[in-house]
This record gives sequence, structure tokens and C-alpha cells, in this order.
Amino acid sequence: MATHLITGAGSGIGAAVAARLHARGDDLVLLARDAGRARELVGRYPGATSLVGDLADPDRLSWAFSKQAVPERIDSLLHIAGIVDLGPVGELRPKTWHQQLNVNLIAPAEVTRLLLPTLRASRADIVFVNSGAGLRAHADWSAYAASKHGLKALADSLRDEEKPHGIRVTSVYPGRTASPMQAKVHSQEGKEYDPAAWIDPESVATTIVMAIDLPRDAEVNDLSVRPGR
Repeated sequence: MATHLITGAGSGIGAAVAARLHARGDDLVLLARDAGRARELVGRYPGATSLVGDLADPDRLSWAFSKQAVPERIDSLLHIAGIVDLGPVGELRPKTWHQQLNVNLIAPAEVTRLLLPTLRASRADIVFVNSGAGLRAHADWSAYAASKHGLKALADSLRDEEKPHGIRVTSVYPGRTASPMQAKVHSQEGKEYDPAAWIDPESVATTIVMAIDLPRDAEVNDLSVRPGR
């Protein structure tokens, strides 16, 4: 039975992954932004535990983790949380840039740093759920895409650094996936949102679980998941 620490388990891809792993009897540690959210998440998955830390404020994650019991074993760290806010470069204020860089890039780096001794001891898998925007940026997507391009660089560097310690690092690049985030994107784009037109979060969850279940003689480095409709 493996132990998985998951960010973004509240909805979308993160919720699909958490439900899949919980159903098969694995242990879940769910990262939540505050105590109330932690109680809500743990209530969905009997037997799960929580770790409280606000990804929007990565400078305080070290302090937050020092006040809690961090798991002694972590078999996979699944970075699934993310935020998006669209707009042309000429209109984006620094606050918008900071928010997306903090949650989508700096916080994953800091969470990984804080847990790295445990991850090394467990020869863990680390999965970064990136985005198609992490491979190519389009108009109005500059801040989000920059955070995701940075996340790719983080994963690539980490993979080379931690390979001697037996850690596998995977980046997953989903296309548009039916989720609350996608509903927000459509609203910002001024378009009607039809979840049936996009990838089901369960399909992305399948790719993530595949990556962490792969026998140790192989690893998945980069995996793009595109809409099949």
C-alpha cells in the first residue's frame, strides 16, 4: 500500500486521481490551504490525512510544515493544483503574474524542496501536472504559460538532479480538461462552456496513475494528453 501526497485534490484532475487511489486502498495525504479545507477534503476520503499549507504564499510553507507532522514515507508527490487568469500582456498587472507564478511554479518547487529527504528515502515518483500551455503559449495566456513553461524547466532539472537518488519525475501535459478551471477559462474568453467537448478528468487521472505504477525499470518523462473528440 503506497502513500501519495496530492495537491489540488478538491476538484478536476486532482479529485479524480485522489478518488482512484483511495478506491484501491492507498494512503492519501491531501494538501489543503487551511484547516477548514483540510477537514472538507479528508471527509471525502475516510482514512486520509491532511497537510495544511497555502500554495498562494510559498514563503510560509516551510513554517507551516514545521508545525505539523509530515509523513515519514511518501511514495508519490502529485503536483496537480493550479490557477489560471487570462489577459493580454499590456493589461496584466504584477499581482496577476505573482499569483500564477506562486501557485503554479514556486509553490511546487518549495513543497518538493521541503519533502525531498523523505522522497529520496522512498525513491518516490514526482508528477507535475503541467498543461499544453507549458509547451506553447498563445495570445492572452502569457502569465499562465510562463508559469507552466517554468514548471517544465523545474521538472527537467529535478529529474537530472534526483536520478541518482532513484526519484522518477514525470510531466503530464493535458489539453483542455472538463473542470472548474476550464469553466473559468471559457468565461474569460467569452465562450459557452460544454464539459462534454473536453477531456474527462478521469482520462488524465488514468495517465497519472499509469506513470506512478510503472515498473521501476522504466520511467515516463513527458506525456501529452490531447482531446480525442
